[in-house]
Amino acid sequence: MPRSRRPGRVRGSLLALALLVPAVLGAAPDGSGETISLTGNGPGLRLDVTLTQVVDPASPAGPEPTEPTEPTGSDRLVATRFRLENTGTAVYQDSPAPAAHLLDTAGQRFTGDDVPTTAGPAFPETVTLDPGGTAEGFITFRIPADAEPAAVQFALDTGLADDVGQWSLPLP
Repeated sequence: MPRSRRPGRVRGSLLALALLVPAVLGAAPDGSGETISLTGNGPGLRLDVTLTQVVDPASPAGPEPTEPTEPTGSDRLVATRFRLENTGTAVYQDSPAPAAHLLDTAGQRFTGDDVPTTAGPAFPETVTLDPGGTAEGFITFRIPADAEPAAVQFALDTGLADDVGQWSLPLP
């Protein structure tokens, strides 16, 4: 029996349609900043995920402006702050950066990275949360300078879970 769909969720083959409709129609943010409950592929794996802040553009952090994390002249960094709360019965252990994607109005998809920015602390490479535990951190995206962010997505299991949360941008 299929599970019910709730606002902020995208499943299976509807993913492509859900990504293009807001960009094509110019839809206003719907549910941005809301908490979305997501399940993983393993038993008892559930997180409440909230996109709390977007910093665009974000400045790279580091002592040297020529570090490899600095965007090139044609790129910019966008930092997104997430709050993760383990509401399941299993321990959550995953890498949040590759679990997140930024979509632009042209339909391009960019995978999150652990690039440090001055926006705030990034998640560690691996986050481990016992049931009831929480973590907050930034996930950064490197996008073309002229790209217009349209949405951010997050899924458990390093982005491979069927349950995908989506937040429209810009946040209200």
